[in-house]
Amino acid sequence: MVSLSDLQGMSRAASIHDAGSARAGRSPRKRQALELFSGLPQRYDLLSAALSFGQDPRWRRALVRAIAPAPGERVLDVATGTGMVAAELLRHGCSVVALDQSPEMLAGARRRFGAEAGRLPAGAGAQRRVELVQGEAEALPFAADSFDALTFTYLLRYVDDPAATMRELARVLRPGGRIASLEFGIPPRLLARLAWGAYTALGLPALGRAVSREWGEVGRFLGPSIRDFYARHPLERIVEHWRRAGLEEVHVRRMSLGGGVLMWARRAPAAAAARVRSGAGP
Repeated sequence: MVSLSDLQGMSRAASIHDAGSARAGRSPRKRQALELFSGLPQRYDLLSAALSFGQDPRWRRALVRAIAPAPGERVLDVATGTGMVAAELLRHGCSVVALDQSPEMLAGARRRFGAEAGRLPAGAGAQRRVELVQGEAEALPFAADSFDALTFTYLLRYVDDPAATMRELARVLRPGGRIASLEFGIPPRLLARLAWGAYTALGLPALGRAVSREWGEVGRFLGPSIRDFYARHPLERIVEHWRRAGLEEVHVRRMSLGGGVLMWARRAPAAAAARVRSGAGP
């Protein structure tokens, strides 16, 4: 575990634990995600906000509020990227484990937490801890019931089996623990949907190309990726994945005219979750 107070002055030798998944043998979807994001961490924060019309930071703050993190709790942030959600969680006084499959993104997270430690007064970060872990959401390197709360962002579009991934996320959450996710959405109303279609087809690729070749690829990829995901997994089916994973009180909130989708729930008590997973019902 890496304490923020210990991060000041740390170099690239800062500890990142490898969960043991090699790139060889990954599915085409997983390899595409790794290759797509490998060159992006340098300007990820600024450009992710730009690609979402400035809404991404607001969405991420809402994500953290949805799980209501409390001081002293242990929270897992999956698909942490450069650590934007993890940094917001730390402001609530909890300890954070931040996991991502991309070593390049985790390097960006290391830089973030090193810079934030440098701005803290002496001793201010002693109780606010973050651990960076390289691993995959489909096979989390943690024991069952390990976390009080869990967040994940822009994840399910990049996994081969969203239902199985939801079961794995729920596995490491303690009974009664909170879970929340953030994903891009497709606006349900006609005018907003037409504007979204034009922006994702024309605006995003142009904006990305203006920055770099890598971001141009992301701009070109994002709109079709979102449309394909919801064609295969409508929102109602995703809600069902959550429930079948043993999660209850599932809430869905469309944000920014539907361009973002925030979901949150609680893990059911152990006995109820077991009945749901076995198909016996509540």
